Amino acid sequence: MAEDILEIDDITFDAEVLKSDKPVLIDFWAPWCGPCRAISPLVEQLADEFGDKIKFVKCNVDDNPISPGKYGIRSIPTLMFFKDGNVVDQVIGIVAKSKLEEVINKILNQS
Repeated sequence: MAEDILEIDDITFDAEVLKSDKPVLIDFWAPWCGPCRAISPLVEQLADEFGDKIKFVKCNVDDNPISPGKYGIRSIPTLMFFKDGNVVDQVIGIVAKSKLEEVINKILNQS
């Protein structure tokens, strides 16, 4: 995992995601999930490109059931985007890197 992607849990979720001073992309995943492993390199590339503007975090849904439950995560991978403590977008399943860049740019361009 890229060093600029933080692994969070149910205990650190509020502090790292909801109280973040910059937008957050959270990757809800599980070790047994093939599509999660497939999208992980894309998330790492995006963290390299946008890590100064957006916080990138991962949450293992098997170890941390409370946070995914609170946000209605039904399938993984789910990438959820938070800004000022609120969900502003989400992407479910494997998508092209360009789609994720589009969502990130949209969030960064909101004032």
